[in-house]
Amino acid sequence: MYIREITGKLFFLSISLAAYFTATGQKLSAEELQLYQLVMQYRKTKGLAAIPLSKSLTLVAQTHAVDLDDHYEPGGHCNLHSWSDQGNWKAVCYTDDHAQAELMWSKPQELTKYKGNGYEIAFSTDIEYLADPKAALANWKLSKQHNAVILNRGLWKRKWNAIGVGVYGSYAVVWFGNEVDNR
Repeated sequence: MYIREITGKLFFLSISLAAYFTATGQKLSAEELQLYQLVMQYRKTKGLAAIPLSKSLTLVAQTHAVDLDDHYEPGGHCNLHSWSDQGNWKAVCYTDDHAQAELMWSKPQELTKYKGNGYEIAFSTDIEYLADPKAALANWKLSKQHNAVILNRGLWKRKWNAIGVGVYGSYAVVWFGNEVDNR
């Protein structure tokens, strides 16, 4: 009974989100819906509120997942928060010293009308298969830094008022923002 009740609620949420994004011309894939739901379920187990899905941050996430799949070269000094020079944005080689953080954080303002910065967590399967939302969340939960972003801990102790998800190819990304997305 309890599992059916949870499943029923999640099924209803999927239909509502899909209808919302279809009506606005922006679509979520089944994997993106699943990723959003998994992150919200995880937050709920920690006593945290759900984060409203943002059209702007989802557009940024979807765009970045495609850019990573098409242009990212694993193994170099640029990590998954990097953006290629193959799109309508400023290229970023994001390195482990976070020297280019501001240029990455400003991508939502650069690509949309979102008024604030965005903060990304990224995952790659490192193989030529579709990124699995469950694997992505499991990976982020094992990473102290990524888990802190999801659960608003440490440096990330703040209220997220917007979230965007993108899954494409072997990449999954989630963008978080403090500002409400009025788009």
